[in-house]
Amino acid sequence: MKPDVPKVLEILAGRFLFDIAPNVAPSYRQSSVGVSAMLLGIVREEWDRAAARRVDENASLRALFREGAGVVTDTNLRRRLEAAGASSDASLLISELEKANDALRALLIELHASVEQQSGAAARALEDAIWRELAASTERRKLAIAPF
Repeated sequence: MKPDVPKVLEILAGRFLFDIAPNVAPSYRQSSVGVSAMLLGIVREEWDRAAARRVDENASLRALFREGAGVVTDTNLRRRLEAAGASSDASLLISELEKANDALRALLIELHASVEQQSGAAARALEDAIWRELAASTERRKLAIAPF
């Protein structure tokens, strides 16, 4: 049997919410079971998109670094941006994609701090591109079951 992880999580969440929670007392424990059911729903959603979101974001950050390498004035930062921009994800394991994403986001912070100190149209355009990527990153993480 091959478990269909999203389906299993959906069934568990439903059981928690509709079968177990109404039969639990006191109300604090009932609420706790309800929150657990909602968390299972969130895990279900993230399961389905986990790799795609990280691959997309890592690719977007690398493209931004390739652009940024031509704008920054610090040679050490430029070298690291070029290396990061030329890199790729070596694995589709979520843990490895997340590790790469953490490193890329740390470099993005450095790039952003550097470009904020520069003047000129190219620096402002890059800063705008950074803000667009940060907004896109937030959208990628948005959950279907708001307001989380």
